[in-house]
Amino acid sequence: MSSMASASSSCWHQILFFFMVVWLLNCGSINGASTVKVGNFSKVEDAVDFHIYYGQTFKVIKNAIDSQSYLLLQSNSRIASRTKYCTSRIKSFVIPLSNYSVDTDSFPVNYFFLSPVLCLTLSFFVLLPPCGEIPVSFLELLGLVGRLKGITSESVASECVLKLYQGGQIEMFNKTDDQKLAQFTAHFFSDSNQQPACNFATFAPFAEDTPLQRAEWIKFLGAFANVEARANQVYSAVKENYLCLANITTARTSFKPIVAWMDYKDGVWTFTKDPYKLKYVEYAGGENVDASISKNSYNVSNPDDLEELHATLCTVEVVIDETLTFDPANYTLSTFIQNLNVEDRSCFAFLTNTSLWRYDKRFQNYALDWYNGAVSQPQLVLADLIEALFPTGNYTTTYFRNLAKEEKPSNIVPDMCNRDTSTAMEPTIVTCG
Repeated sequence: MSSMASASSSCWHQILFFFMVVWLLNCGSINGASTVKVGNFSKVEDAVDFHIYYGQTFKVIKNAIDSQSYLLLQSNSRIASRTKYCTSRIKSFVIPLSNYSVDTDSFPVNYFFLSPVLCLTLSFFVLLPPCGEIPVSFLELLGLVGRLKGITSESVASECVLKLYQGGQIEMFNKTDDQKLAQFTAHFFSDSNQQPACNFATFAPFAEDTPLQRAEWIKFLGAFANVEARANQVYSAVKENYLCLANITTARTSFKPIVAWMDYKDGVWTFTKDPYKLKYVEYAGGENVDASISKNSYNVSNPDDLEELHATLCTVEVVIDETLTFDPANYTLSTFIQNLNVEDRSCFAFLTNTSLWRYDKRFQNYALDWYNGAVSQPQLVLADLIEALFPTGNYTTTYFRNLAKEEKPSNIVPDMCNRDTSTAMEPTIVTCG
């Protein structure tokens, strides 16, 4: 009987939501005045895990990651003061957001050999650590850091957000402090182990399969602040630059260096296969080693595994070492060689040609800018990889450091922020052509 009542209640919620949307489309007004219309729009072109729909006084974001519909109500519409939704399927927010907080707890998902998309998927069903911090670089590109009032950790790979935190404009709080969380009009998070409150919104660009799909999540945040025009402008500039670099690389060479993304944990090397990383290699003009091997993991204490790993690496021109470390500054070439446990390295072209890389060039505490700025500006990652595959010596990489050349990482500190944080950060456009 209770299950029938529950089903009936759910059905009525869906019916009421439908009629509410119809009413909004036709009757939303302020004190009987003319309708307050949404001023600008974003069309999702590449991302697959969210979509935005527009009414006259509201927006609906459908989020495929948490199966939620976010109803965004314009603050100067009459319905905004009358309606509040917080169900298993629908949440409402009054926009533009006056303040918000973000989950900045950083935990590298590759520690468990989980891709971000798998981590986000599994964390809805089993107990897993957080799947990574919210990339605050999106907020900087949109010019919204002034409304950012709370973070859950000081491990943030952004010098300007750190500067605001140091100056007292941003408060740090415990993510389990429900009373504090309730003070913000919205809390953006990606840790699905945390019980979501009514003001929680899942922001999950890591779940997408390609670099551009991940970068387009800037439009998701833009909708919450009525800055779609800015979001469209940034994404168009990023996409144009990214595709320009890809087209030039594809056209200028027939030689495709073999690239291996590798991860080491507990005596086992694994070739990682995150789709967005493979896409980067493809667009940079390389070829992924994964397409030519059948075995994925190798135990260095097993002679047969070690021999096979050795043979495979002898076919590779570029290696990207993704091994987790909580001390990037002390992860050196010697660390890699020790983990590899191979005495004869004479056939390793990636060592002979000094093309062994890591993406921890910029870090702060446990947070890597690879999970922050690199997500919102994939054109810089692509430019880094092009330099790694076809070195010119004329380009300084942003996220990758050359381990074979003993290049040291850079620790992000507040003093590195040299721009006006009250204005939007401009995307970095790489010379192309």
